[in-house]
Amino acid sequence: MLVQIYEVSSADEARALGRLGVDHIGVLVGDGTFPREQSIEAAKAIFSAIPFPSKGSALSLSADTNFVEKIVSELKPPILHLGASTDLLTPAQVRAIKGRFGALVVTRSIPVVDEVSIGIAKTYDGIADILLLDSHKPGDAQIGALGVTHNWELDKAIIASVSIPVIIAGGLGPDNVTDAIKATRPLGVDSKTKTDKDDASHTKDLEKVRIFVERAKSL
Repeated sequence: MLVQIYEVSSADEARALGRLGVDHIGVLVGDGTFPREQSIEAAKAIFSAIPFPSKGSALSLSADTNFVEKIVSELKPPILHLGASTDLLTPAQVRAIKGRFGALVVTRSIPVVDEVSIGIAKTYDGIADILLLDSHKPGDAQIGALGVTHNWELDKAIIASVSIPVIIAGGLGPDNVTDAIKATRPLGVDSKTKTDKDDASHTKDLEKVRIFVERAKSL
């Protein structure tokens, strides 16, 4: 079971998560439009600390394709994760980004709200390399970062309807990751809010991460 953890804010955190067996170590990268975004230069330092075989994932919440392409050109992330709302960043735009950068691995966030989400996911099948299914509040410019679960039956339906790998997200933590995996059987699981420390720092609680990884990989 692949484990992805967001959002890493320092080289020390990146090293620690790699040692704990986290497969994809996620960094929120931007220009300050969204809270807690790391600059491209700061992200470079974090990515350089990620130990093999873990991989860095650069999450962009921007719908500005020029800025997204700047991130890719300057940071050269192993994985580009696009988290802008699907009504702001279209499949055609994602296809164009991939076309420009060749072997780039692209993860696309999909808002899981209702049955319409299944159709949205299908529009990225064959365009994105990985889908990430996350909770979404209609009207938000970004998908996810809510710290709440959604209907896992919809996740299961999406997984069955597409041909590309799927990671599930949305309020997952040590307390419920086992149930989520059993309900959906995804490629992987993602955690942000529920593996943070219990304060306002948004830094990672390494013990929570350890338990999350252990439970996810036990299945």
